[in-house]
Amino acid sequence: MDVDHCVSSLLCHENETFLEDEDSFTHLRDCNMAEDEYLNILIEREIDLGFKKDEPLGFGNWIKHARLDAINWILKTRATFGFRFQTAYLSVTYMDRFLSRRSIDSDKYWAIRILSVACLSIAAKIEECNVPALSEFQLEDYSFESKVIQRMELLVLSTLEWKMGFITPFVFLPYFITKFCNESPPTHIFCKTVQVISTIMKEVNLVDHRSSVIAAAATLVALDPQLSRKALELKMTSVSQYKFLETEQVLASYSLMQRLYMDKAKGDELVHSANPSPTRSRPLESSLVTSAATSKRRRLTFNDHKESHGTQEGQGP
Repeated sequence: MDVDHCVSSLLCHENETFLEDEDSFTHLRDCNMAEDEYLNILIEREIDLGFKKDEPLGFGNWIKHARLDAINWILKTRATFGFRFQTAYLSVTYMDRFLSRRSIDSDKYWAIRILSVACLSIAAKIEECNVPALSEFQLEDYSFESKVIQRMELLVLSTLEWKMGFITPFVFLPYFITKFCNESPPTHIFCKTVQVISTIMKEVNLVDHRSSVIAAAATLVALDPQLSRKALELKMTSVSQYKFLETEQVLASYSLMQRLYMDKAKGDELVHSANPSPTRSRPLESSLVTSAATSKRRRLTFNDHKESHGTQEGQGP
């Protein structure tokens, strides 16, 4: 058995042809020993890097809105530069971990903006072959000098203690798609799963959710967004022999993603209907992000607005 080839086959290249290639699926099924060993390594890394927490962390309302704006910018910029979705997810992971350790005053919206640039830049340096210059990361409302972004990058790195190799859900997708599909996987299943993950990362603090659980639940939603509890538990039997997943965690994540998926589908129907209702933004569900005392987090060290954030478009320095 070519163990190295089996392990590399599990790496997510975000290329749907990889998942539609029948030979690839057959090869994965023939490499169960290497597959299991590799999954164990991923889970150990996932837990060691702190995805299994005793208490959830939360953000204030203004942070939720600023965070959502930042994620939308990250996803838009990902598409502009042709980055992988894994890069975008990793950058949001950095941002959530930073915000869970440092508090930012509500009048410093610019700090969230520069934080998003720094996190995406760091993630790109880790995941991408071609990384744009800092001056190419364009914001609509602010203009930051490269040296200021570099300072923020260093602050992110030091705050996260230079532990940047977090596990994302994408590395688990080939595994779960092969496990949950009794036959050849449906067309575009990978694309659908990525869409579900992109939706959920806007709604929850990624610090509180294990990537393996998100990957399993997102795959199940992409396969069937109307599974009953019994049907989901039956699906989970295909991976129940592995101790790294708790069915209840997957069920909770599936239920959340199911609601978000159905809400999105209804929203799309309204947009494309003959007489669409006025589009209204739906508030974040209060159950997704719990409140936490910001006094436990260190303050952001960029204290001077004029010194640190550069120039806001349409205003003087």
